[in-house]
Amino acid sequence: MQARILIVDDEEDITSILKAGLEQAGFEVRTENEPLQVLKDFKPGMYDMVLLDVRMPDIDGFTLYEKMREIDRRIRVCFLTAFDVAYLDLFKEKFPFLPDKCYIKKPVTVRNLVQMIKAELNIVAF
Repeated sequence: MQARILIVDDEEDITSILKAGLEQAGFEVRTENEPLQVLKDFKPGMYDMVLLDVRMPDIDGFTLYEKMREIDRRIRVCFLTAFDVAYLDLFKEKFPFLPDKCYIKKPVTVRNLVQMIKAELNIVAF
């Protein structure tokens, strides 16, 4: 079974590049550029991992994650951001139970992202 990944970023060029690379690596990928739409469609168990941009219009990635966790307490997430480490402190403060590796600075190579996702989901390459 393919791991199901949701990418939420308001920049379509980023979601399309990441989607193509992750699909090529064997993941099933859905992208969303409207973060509020995610909340309308989201159900428990839909995704194995969610990649969330931190800064988006209407709702930031941290708040979106909190709302998603109200629906599915088991959801795994990694935050994507183009901004500096100042967000890392906020990240650690808001979500002390998530490891630092769940904070990814853009730009990220697809190869590194695939490795991180596989490690986080305990996917063994054959």
